[in-house]
This record gives sequence, structure tokens and C-alpha cells, in this order.
Amino acid sequence: MRFLAVTDFHGNYDRTVDILQKAGIVDGTLLAGDLTDFGPEENAKRLIDMLPRPILAVPGNCDPKEIVRILEREGVCLHLERITFDGVTFIGIGGSNPTPFGTPFELSEGEIRAELERLLKGAKGPLVLISHAPPKGYQDRIPNGAHVGSEAVTQFAPKFKAIICGHIHEDPGISKIGETLVVNPGVAFEGNAAIVDIDEKGNVRAEMIKG
Repeated sequence: MRFLAVTDFHGNYDRTVDILQKAGIVDGTLLAGDLTDFGPEENAKRLIDMLPRPILAVPGNCDPKEIVRILEREGVCLHLERITFDGVTFIGIGGSNPTPFGTPFELSEGEIRAELERLLKGAKGPLVLISHAPPKGYQDRIPNGAHVGSEAVTQFAPKFKAIICGHIHEDPGISKIGETLVVNPGVAFEGNAAIVDIDEKGNVRAEMIKG
């Protein structure tokens, strides 16, 4: 399976066509949040209509919580859900761990931990996590050098073959936590994205698309 991974549009979809042209043919889209810039949530449908389906989407911390209803109505919501394609199970958690800015969609580390525990219970096959928040210590460095990702996501990282994340605009790229691939595609409103290839055994490779 070959997926387009995108995140952090923040309501600006001008570069989406460029991204799609560079990506070429894909089997679907992994959408890791911040579709809008504090709303309106209806803008999310405009973006969803532009992206290759099937789409597995979670909201970001700058999306209003009401966006979940739009994602559910469009049949693309992975937030607090899991779904299996071709033997690979995708798990989703949107929003972010707490920020200093009081953004609309934030979860405590305890809430993130509890939801991941619930979603992982009984999950089978290779697992891929779509999380707006990156794992703390990986693709989450801000300009002052601090790591601001989620401790709970890091805790559960070894359970996953890959984590597709976003949130931290300043630290796009690909890294590894042990055998777990971490992919932050970078801000889509600047034309950034990633291609994620997953084989039948759950082995994951990724490459960046630069804007």
C-alpha cells in the first residue's frame, strides 16, 4: 500500500494540487490533523474532497472539536478508532498533549495514554498510529531546543511499525524509535508531505515531499 501522508494545512489548501502532482498514484491518504485554523469546521470537507480516498483522518489541536462530526459524516474519521486494511491495523488519536496556548483540541497525557491502551487492546497485525502529536523526543523540537511531543505516544511507540504525526511545524522529517518509524511530513500549506509505503508484512518506508 502506498499512502500520501499530510498534516497541518491550517485552512490553506493552495498547495494541495502541487502535493498531489508530486505524489503521483497512491492508494489513500493519511491525514494527521490541523485541517483548519481554528475553524470553521466546514472547511474540512473542502480539503477532504481534494484528497485521494480512502482517507484516514484525525483532527489537530487547532481544529475545533466539532470537526469530528464532519470527519465521521464523510466516513474518514480515525480519531479514537481503529481500522484494518490489507492486514495492517491503523489506530488514530487527534488533538495534542497540552500546549501553552490553550488551543481548542487538547488532551492530557493521561487521556492519551488511556485511549491508546484501549485502542491497542485486542489489536492484531502490524500496527500504524496516526497521531497529530509526535512522540516526545522525535520530530518535536521547537526553536528553543525543547521537545514538546507527547510522552504517552513515546511510551506506546514500540507497539507500532510507524507513527505518522504533525503538529510541530519546525521539525519535519523521518526518524526511528527503535524499530518504529516516525514520520512528520511537515506543513502542507507550504507544499510539504510524505509518501508512506507499507508492505504485506507491515514493513514501512517513507520519503519526504518538499514544497
